[in-house]
Amino acid sequence: MTKPGADAQLLGAVAIRQLAETLNVRPVKRWGQNFVVDANTVRRIVRLAGIGPDEVVVEVGPGLGSLTLGLLETGARVLAVEIDTTLAAALPATAGTYLPAAEGRLTVVAADALQLAELPLSPDAFVANLPYNVAVPVILHLLAQFPSLDHGLVMVQWEVAERLAAPPGSRTYGVPSVKAAWYADVTRQGRVPRSVFWPVPNVDSGLVGFRRHPAPQTSASREDVFACIDAAFAQRRKSLRSALARWAGGVEAADATLRAAGIDPSLRGERLDIAAFAAIAEHRRDADG
Repeated sequence: MTKPGADAQLLGAVAIRQLAETLNVRPVKRWGQNFVVDANTVRRIVRLAGIGPDEVVVEVGPGLGSLTLGLLETGARVLAVEIDTTLAAALPATAGTYLPAAEGRLTVVAADALQLAELPLSPDAFVANLPYNVAVPVILHLLAQFPSLDHGLVMVQWEVAERLAAPPGSRTYGVPSVKAAWYADVTRQGRVPRSVFWPVPNVDSGLVGFRRHPAPQTSASREDVFACIDAAFAQRRKSLRSALARWAGGVEAADATLRAAGIDPSLRGERLDIAAFAAIAEHRRDADG
């Protein structure tokens, strides 16, 4: 492995392949491993994420360390959550080789992000190149589990980026859009071509930024609101009166709940924002006593 000179360097295609060969690693399809091999893309992600030198950043799926080095370069502390034990064990040495000035600022957590219940430090930001097959569950889990997460930026499949940032009434608006809106303002931050990855995926990627905001004011729990959202979009072509019938206890109960919440029962779920769903869930709970 070629060591960088006095100035820190990020990993490029040659270095990534050298690391993979040294570790006898091949990308694992079931974990959605596609390693970033373009330093300009890494710096773009870090810049758009707005990471500061005093922040604690949680990174999910650091892989061989492409984005990890870019985050460490800002002076931030990085909590790298990696499910692959081989990659988790190798990451500190990679950081030490390519960015020795970051010593003491990287903590590797060998864990499944979907099962993550605690971290050694309270994270301020979340930045990651997320596996396509678990991107939405990971984002929602971390936002729920770590209230200190204030902002961040993730790279996901382009279609997932569209769904996460979709506004009410758009064709891509759905469960991910509404649930993400419970926690944060979510915005698309641009496309990423498939050519920046190894192996090259079959789809383009997108960058999604978020900034946490207060949850809607409601007496209903988040679980109640999310159950309402799931019910509304399980039959998204039906009116809310019909789609929420089982959830509410019947068509008449759904109609009464919607009217009490000030929602037209003939509307579809795709027309409502997170505040409207919170109001529906609150009135159903009130009806239950």
